[in-house]
Amino acid sequence: MSSGKVAGWAHGEEFVDESTLFADDGVLARARERGSELGATPVLPGAGALMRVLAAAVQARSAVEIGTGSGVGSLYLLAGMHPDGVLTTIDPEVENQRAAREAFAEARIRAPRVRTIAGRPRDVVGRLTDHAYDLVSFPAHDPHALDLLEHARRLLRPGGVLVIPHALFHDRVADPTARDATTQAVRALLRAVSDADDLVPALTGSGDGVLAAVLRPARS
Repeated sequence: MSSGKVAGWAHGEEFVDESTLFADDGVLARARERGSELGATPVLPGAGALMRVLAAAVQARSAVEIGTGSGVGSLYLLAGMHPDGVLTTIDPEVENQRAAREAFAEARIRAPRVRTIAGRPRDVVGRLTDHAYDLVSFPAHDPHALDLLEHARRLLRPGGVLVIPHALFHDRVADPTARDATTQAVRALLRAVSDADDLVPALTGSGDGVLAAVLRPARS
């Protein structure tokens, strides 16, 4: 990658000052620290900013996030959602959700706006209502990503947005020499989204890559 390209990427990452998103300017920084301590890789600022924009674009009143981590992505989504919007965020790790709830409290997010669920994501999303959500998000490297994609298409309302961070997976996806199982699985996910007739997709280099797609209305 050229030095100019790297500088451009860095400029994009810094374009939105995340310290201005909440009254407490250190909320996201502290949530990132907790995520690093827990081994829950948080989304980078550029990816978070794009998640916020997409949530705002659909004025999301109901959203599902799979992979709460320490709450960094959750906070970005909540910052873009409708003021009365409710985020359902799912993570199998209780420690992650404890850290995320701490971040929500620091950001003064009203309790009714976030529903945290500890459990296996595929089991939890299987119980959620069809076509009831404006936005669904899950990380590209989730071991069950292809299954989650099918659930997302079921959960989204027509015109709803799918948001998949970490879609370039540490720049390994574009590296033809990277053949590990996780990278191959992320590539398969990207192909599945690109090939889906009911999705209008785009892949950006923000953060660690964000794959976004809009669910087309059913054709009559």
